Amino acid sequence: MKTHWPYYLANRPVRANLRLEVLDKFSGERVARVAFADAAAVDAAIAAAHGARAAMAGFPPDARRDVLEHCVRRFGERREELALALCIEAGKPIHDARGEVARLVDTFRIAAAEATRIGGEVLELGVSARTRGWRGMTKRVAVGACSFITPFNFPLNLVAHKVAPAIAAGCPFVLKPAATTPLGALLIGEVLAETDLPRGAFSILPCSNQVAAALVEDERIALLSFTGGLVGWDMKARAGRKRVTLELGGNAACIVDEHPGASLDQVVERLVFGAYYQGGQSCISVQRILVHRSVYPALEKKLVAAVKELRSGDPRDEATFIGPLIDEAAALRIDGWIDDAVEGGAKVLVRGKRQRNLLPAALLAGVPRTADLYRKEAFGPVACLEAFDDFDEAIARANDSDFGLQAGVFTADIGRAMQAWDGLEVGAVVIGDVPSVRVDNMPYGGIKQSGLGREGVRWAIQDMTEERLLVVRG
Repeated sequence: MKTHWPYYLANRPVRANLRLEVLDKFSGERVARVAFADAAAVDAAIAAAHGARAAMAGFPPDARRDVLEHCVRRFGERREELALALCIEAGKPIHDARGEVARLVDTFRIAAAEATRIGGEVLELGVSARTRGWRGMTKRVAVGACSFITPFNFPLNLVAHKVAPAIAAGCPFVLKPAATTPLGALLIGEVLAETDLPRGAFSILPCSNQVAAALVEDERIALLSFTGGLVGWDMKARAGRKRVTLELGGNAACIVDEHPGASLDQVVERLVFGAYYQGGQSCISVQRILVHRSVYPALEKKLVAAVKELRSGDPRDEATFIGPLIDEAAALRIDGWIDDAVEGGAKVLVRGKRQRNLLPAALLAGVPRTADLYRKEAFGPVACLEAFDDFDEAIARANDSDFGLQAGVFTADIGRAMQAWDGLEVGAVVIGDVPSVRVDNMPYGGIKQSGLGREGVRWAIQDMTEERLLVVRG
């Protein structure tokens, strides 16, 4: 992997200052230096994107599809390079990193298919004698320049879910990737730079949050899409008239009913995945596990045994399940939340000793519902286990949250599955699995503090386009 990286301004690599250091999240050693954009570069990128609106809108749908298919092919060819970059810059275990690369490819492939079927509607307007013979037709047109701000936890696929729909829709964009994990986005930029996208179609600029304020406030930007923390609501307040989509996290609940519809071994296997996959650094990580009292003792025993077997360590090791957290501050915060929960009466079922930013899997029972570990987004390898007596109670407890992104339910009762779909205050209900699953063509987003709007390629394209009506008088 190379050690010096440019940023991309109006489709072209710029080898400006190399002030941003990228660290190996396991060893703590510097592995790369990245060009770091200043305010002038961000302004130039916004101007280029604004100036490219007509060229991108006029870039034919089949050409957009061809660009996206080129990306699919090149990402496939560079699959292991992309995975290694993820493993190093994000501390993501190598098997998880390969999985994210596969999703990157899938997301661009889905966008390529959608690029040539952004359709409209024919309307019969002859609704009275006054309008006999009138017809209407609608089409969707690109909204214009977009700004994208992405977090550290999925440096490839969360970028893909903004970039690929923008290309399919014909929107130029400026992307700010997380400063801790910029390499994945810059690798995507390398591949985009190989294509014949119009000049100004894309800029990828690692920069400070202060400099990125222009991506939120500048009136030349038509749409802001942000994935990250609750600071997104402040961004929305500062965004003015532009469209805003936000994905701001959660503390997802998973309900295990008395008849879960799968063996307890299968349920435990999925709960372990949902809670501890990539160290719990996922917006839809299982944080609260609600188990019917009739199956609670058996499930707790199996879950404790499974969590104790999870291996944490070097993410390059194929046997590692939990790699390092993004930094030591994150590990210290979660460790402190666990301590506070224990002081409040929680029982530790599994817990290991933190080493710098490496935090082993933790499982607690009886966490007070006022504790930070229960109410806030942990974003780490820890889960809270509790028993319930009836299904209504479980739904009420799951809804006792400021967040509402996704929820999971294990039940064999179709009536209770429908009750969960009707009653859970979330953007998506997953029956027969954990909430920690996302298929890249499905609508994805939440309610409450979890955000605003939906991603998923087709839904993102809808946000990045607007309806334009043609009326023909007969």
